[in-house]
Parts: sequence; structure tokens; C-alpha cells
Amino acid sequence: APWGVRAHVVESLMGRNWDEPFSLYGLLAETIETGPNREWVEFKLRKEAEFSDGSPVTVEDVIWSFSTLGTNGHPRYVNSWKKIKTVKKTGPLKVKFEFNTVDLELPLIIGLRPVLKKNDWEGREFSDSSLDIITGSGPYVISKFEPNRFITFKKNPSYWGHELGLSRGKHNFETIKYEYFADGSGVFEAFK
Repeated sequence: APWGVRAHVVESLMGRNWDEPFSLYGLLAETIETGPNREWVEFKLRKEAEFSDGSPVTVEDVIWSFSTLGTNGHPRYVNSWKKIKTVKKTGPLKVKFEFNTVDLELPLIIGLRPVLKKNDWEGREFSDSSLDIITGSGPYVISKFEPNRFITFKKNPSYWGHELGLSRGKHNFETIKYEYFADGSGVFEAFK
């Protein structure tokens, strides 16, 4: 994925507060509960959490995202997935992960994994490369792009989470554009 998609378009169950070292707060998740020894974690999704097309973020999206990234994703996702014994829907908005190893950080790490929209991949393989724009739940949507040149993110005016405490003071730009430079001269000229 191009740089910026994860930061601006795709959200996770929990979000970072950059003022506190490794302190996480509910983002897509309204509540987070762990076992006494952190042998499991259960997340309850916010009922107002939705993708940019207005469809709700569901437990099925969470389970599919974790399973797919855990088997076809980056090694950091695969390594975490190997530590999950079971994942199951425990309520209309609840998902529970049980772990097969002792790892006190795992509930936090799981909370930072991206949640993708399952329907975006219907009829195609997740591992196939494409230029299809994905539907995220974040404050921005992909507006325009040109491969190897730029990607532009436009603020989503109907972003579901703009009132969250975690969102205050963020997402203030109408558009964000990343430009790519393939050679050192271009990079230096852009810097100047």
C-alpha cells in the first residue's frame, strides 16, 4: 500500500495517544476488556463506526481482516496471528481473541492492526496487486493518485469519529498530498 493509506484511510480497533508512551485508547472499539493475565482480549465495536461509504464496521470485517492479514500479510501481522488460538464473535458488536502464548503486549498489538472492509475484496484475491481504491473508516479518502508520482487524500466530511477525544486537534487539512521522487536529485530539489 502507498505511504499514508494506513495513517489516513484505514483505522484500527485502538489508537495511539502520541503524548503517552504506548498508551492506547478505543478508536473503532468502544470498550476493551482483557483477562486477568492478558490471556485474551475482547473488543466491543462502536455502533457509530462506519466506512467512508456509510456502511458499518462489523465484527465480520474485523475477523476477516485479522485472518487475511495474518495469513497473507506482512510478517508483523503473520507473527501476531500465530499467537492467536481462537477468534470469535461474542456478540453483535463484540469480538474476542484468545492467545496460545504468554505475551502481555499482544492485546495492545492486536488493537493496532488495521481493519479493512471485507466486501472490498469480494471476487478477487487479497494477494493480487491492483490499483483499486479501498474503502476505509478513517478521516480521509483517497482522492487522486498516479502510480510512482503522487497520492492525494481528501478529508471525509462525514467521518464518523470527528467528535472522539482521540480525534481532537487532528485531521485539520482538507487535502494531503504525498509526492514520490525516485532519484536523489529529485529528492534534493523537492527538499529545497
